Amino acid sequence: MHPSSFTHKVGLGLRPPHYSFLEQRPATEVAWFEAISENYMDSRGRPMEMLQLIRQDYPVALHGVSMNIGSPEGIRLDYLQKLRDLIDRVEPFIVSDHLCWTGTSDMNMHDLLPLPFTEDSLATLVNNIDFVQNFLRRPLILENVSTYISYRRNEMSEWDFVSEVSRRSGCGLLLDINNVYVNSYNHGFDPHYFLNHIPMDRVAQVHMAGPSDYGDFLFDTHSTDIPEPVWNLFKILAPQIRHLPILIERDEDIPDFHELEVEVMKAVYILESSHESERSIEPV
Repeated sequence: MHPSSFTHKVGLGLRPPHYSFLEQRPATEVAWFEAISENYMDSRGRPMEMLQLIRQDYPVALHGVSMNIGSPEGIRLDYLQKLRDLIDRVEPFIVSDHLCWTGTSDMNMHDLLPLPFTEDSLATLVNNIDFVQNFLRRPLILENVSTYISYRRNEMSEWDFVSEVSRRSGCGLLLDINNVYVNSYNHGFDPHYFLNHIPMDRVAQVHMAGPSDYGDFLFDTHSTDIPEPVWNLFKILAPQIRHLPILIERDEDIPDFHELEVEVMKAVYILESSHESERSIEPV
């Protein structure tokens, strides 16, 4: 097992540009890696070889982008069977996906599309999550997503919707701080209000990333360094999430491994500098 301390569990997204570096099995400051499930579900070649090599030295989480948990058509059985086979091979410590829909039964839109915040959506999600958790025989963790539109027929806020999904289904939450920041900017709400109104005891993992700034809106590209507003939210939350696995994500314009390792070290420093006495007693 990797010798790095697991006191603060800061990990990094496993990305192909870093394969050549990682296959040398260097010592790193990364405590664990997160792999995109779909990149390995149909692979028997180099991607799977790399994932199994990484798994020899690090804990691994699986993070999906195509489960389509919000679909009123239900979840595809062939997809779930492939995911369960991958879980059996990798033995991840977390399996997660996104709180969204990604298309219809015959068309994958390859995007994380927003759901209306309604009772109908909640009923669909609870049924789908129950089915998935029973099929996979393990808890499912779902991430709040970045959005650029909202529905006129929304019946509740995003933070109430996210909270109700977890409460009614029993699923855990993957809190993406970057997505909270993006949505607060795009839809004009206070990110602190969001963070104060979700059940932190249901949060099982945290994501950090950087969006692209297009002036009048932010786009969740994961292509930039983590910006200061996201770091500031992370600093405020640190006392409450220091016991959770934290992930640094980068999906476009991926830099050298060591450059991302600096962000991992910065997150560890913030967690170590936070005070235990601040946990859960001060609103964010």
